[in-house]
Amino acid sequence: MGATGRPTLSSGAAVAARASFGGDSGDESASGEPSSSSSSRRRDPNGNGQASSVAGGGGGGVGAGDFSAFTFRAAAPVHRKAKESPLSSTAIFKQSHAGLFNLCIVVLVAVNSRLIIENLMKYGLLIRAGFWFNDKSLRDWPLLMCCLSLPVFPLGAFAVEKLAFNNLITDAVATCLHIILSTTEIVYPVLVILKCDSAVLSGFLLIFIACIVWLKLVSFAHTNHDIRQVTIGSKKVDNELSTADMENLQPPTLGSLIYFMMAPTLCYQPSYPRTSCVRKGWLIRQIILYLIFTGLQGFIIEQYINPIVVNSQHPLKGGLLNAVETLLKLSVPNVYLWLCMFYAFFHLWLNILAEILRFGDREFYKDWWNAKTIDEPVHKWVVRHIYFPCMRNGISKEVAVLISFLVSAALHELCVAVPCRILKFWAFLGIMLQIPLIILTAYLKSKFRDTMVGNMIFWFFFCIYGQPMCVLLYYHDVMNRIEKAR
Repeated sequence: MGATGRPTLSSGAAVAARASFGGDSGDESASGEPSSSSSSRRRDPNGNGQASSVAGGGGGGVGAGDFSAFTFRAAAPVHRKAKESPLSSTAIFKQSHAGLFNLCIVVLVAVNSRLIIENLMKYGLLIRAGFWFNDKSLRDWPLLMCCLSLPVFPLGAFAVEKLAFNNLITDAVATCLHIILSTTEIVYPVLVILKCDSAVLSGFLLIFIACIVWLKLVSFAHTNHDIRQVTIGSKKVDNELSTADMENLQPPTLGSLIYFMMAPTLCYQPSYPRTSCVRKGWLIRQIILYLIFTGLQGFIIEQYINPIVVNSQHPLKGGLLNAVETLLKLSVPNVYLWLCMFYAFFHLWLNILAEILRFGDREFYKDWWNAKTIDEPVHKWVVRHIYFPCMRNGISKEVAVLISFLVSAALHELCVAVPCRILKFWAFLGIMLQIPLIILTAYLKSKFRDTMVGNMIFWFFFCIYGQPMCVLLYYHDVMNRIEKAR
């Protein structure tokens, strides 16, 4: 109590209360920082030089801790300026949404925990003991032998380059030999998979590795051909070469080839940025995380995706509502599976390889989750060996983009069609349909000037509709092929 019997606040409590009330009422002078008038010294009527603190906001000489200060009175205006609601279109992106984000995380955990418990109570644990390996996997040994023989092709490409750099063969002959080697390298695994009655997973792993080797062979041949053009052929370049550029204009060595074939990159160059050492503790943690996420992928496939797919109908032959219901039911575990696959491969596995090899450039992906168009996050190989050569040869930008998408679509179809032993072009169409979606999102962005439209279209077609549809289509086509074979 003050001397006059009026209730007062301590100085710190008064400042906090005044800041809160002033913030609600829009009174900027009632903020937590003291105003210039609040620290002024006033002389009392008796002439004493005592200091009195004037309350910010017009206390009229009343103490700062006094409830009777004008800021706390009913006469003080509450509405002082025009302000938008926090969720209005003009103010929503100026607010912090951390609390709502935490709410979404809590709700997501709660909902998915209920779904996991419900699934386990209904189906039990569906993980089979032989999910990763069983006695039937021994019949896939020809695929293993084929995979182990693939390093022969990079050695052949290295021999061709040594002959070309020593002027023992012409560039035209070297190009023909590289075409023969790369074509044989991709046809050979295809024939082995089609000839053997192998599992789909085994065939996919082999053709996936074969495609990686093929991409590396193309980059190795193309880069060394360009190095010969610049060094031996004295081909002019448009800009001055830096010291790093000159270091990468060297003939290939066996060591550089071996490192390139093992490195987590598809683009060849004689030298790469390297780290100083291998972080053993960090590497062990990444390996443990990789094993955990690999097991989580198997759990999602066996426990959620497989029962939905087995009990579904062909999406193009059943009813529309039934197909939509199945796609929506499959979309949630499919999103989780895709995110786990992305994290396990692009982040964990590639970083594990990079750490072991001390590979320095570890930008294996970009922020694709913020994508405004339907597009892949990594384009280094396509841009370097498809897009830029097309542009240098006078091809228009639109045609160069179309050719890049055609190559990408063909490789996607190859990786899926060969292990499944069917040619339906679903994966090919899934990649090529990205072109009209890019045009659509660009139009919507320019029309509505909203950067979120393209991102929402990306998530819808990429995870909610596109991938579940491809899973259903390929599963039922494979099942139909197996039934016809019987």
